[in-house]
Amino acid sequence: MEPVSEKNNFIYLTVGIVLLLFVGAISDQFSGLVGYQLVQAFSVINIVIGIYGFRSTQKWFHSGVGIVISIITVVVVGIALELLHLYYLHLFLLFCFYLWAIWLAAKQVLFTGVVDANRIVGAICIYLLMGLIWALMYMFLAQAIPGAFNGLDQLIWYENFADVAYYSFVTLTTLGYGDISPAAPVARFLVYMQAVVGVFYMAILVASLIGVGIAENSKRQVSADNNNDE
Repeated sequence: MEPVSEKNNFIYLTVGIVLLLFVGAISDQFSGLVGYQLVQAFSVINIVIGIYGFRSTQKWFHSGVGIVISIITVVVVGIALELLHLYYLHLFLLFCFYLWAIWLAAKQVLFTGVVDANRIVGAICIYLLMGLIWALMYMFLAQAIPGAFNGLDQLIWYENFADVAYYSFVTLTTLGYGDISPAAPVARFLVYMQAVVGVFYMAILVASLIGVGIAENSKRQVSADNNNDE
């Protein structure tokens, strides 16, 4: 297996996110303490993959010591937050990480480089990250405000993860099945903003990739014409 680098970092992170969502669904299907621990464990794995992939240009991250330190730090912080019942702080830190990841991913996907396989996977990764960011906000509201969503109970965030992730991606794609719906005004605001962002992201993404493709074709054509003139 190839090491994580800027040429394949999105593949690893995308697979990690998909596995996190799958584990969330499995833990909800077969509810129990182990399932919820798996959700938290895969959240940690995603953070480590993101740190290692997006900061791969820094030499110390290429070393085994760097990766071990990253894993230990993230695990210790997660355990401490859990033992101290700092659930809101845990959600906030996850939210900050995914915002950081989506910013770095957007710079690499939308504004630089040629259109290759990793860049296309990166576009999918950004879409999944948007779903997770809104899911974290929904989990915060569902835990903090009783009855914020119809169809969701007021539970600790990782106990609501599967249902909220499902609702977030249904909203992002504007499917809107209706089995879960916002009740609190703030929840309604977040829901329609997510739908708007999801639609505009697809339009911006397509325009960006097409624009880069046209620019690259133009450069190749100019280079070919210059070679022919010589």
